[in-house]
Amino acid sequence: MGARIMRAGDAPSYFPPLHNDVVARRLHGLEAGPTDAFWVGLSDYPPGSNVEEGPTAAECVYVLLSGSLELTADGHPHILEAGDSVHFTKGTLRSVVNSSKLDAQLLVVIATPKDTA
Repeated sequence: MGARIMRAGDAPSYFPPLHNDVVARRLHGLEAGPTDAFWVGLSDYPPGSNVEEGPTAAECVYVLLSGSLELTADGHPHILEAGDSVHFTKGTLRSVVNSSKLDAQLLVVIATPKDTA
């Protein structure tokens, strides 16, 4: 099948390490169905939620769909607003905080490792 639709209500939850009070769902890849080079997640950040500082496990892109988030990447603070995106190389130290009074929603696209067989 060339196209697979994931209904929002069917997306499986997952629990990324260092994420506190973040609701994460897998839209495509891994347990949500096979992909070749990446997986896609959708993360809801209620006020006060955060991701503790840690390295990115793979190359990835964040796209902020709504709200605002405070992002620190390799020690440099940034404010992301709806529509902003950021690209990380593997191993980038990053942390995220929703210090606003509104929910934020983040689309996450992460590369899957290439087979070395």
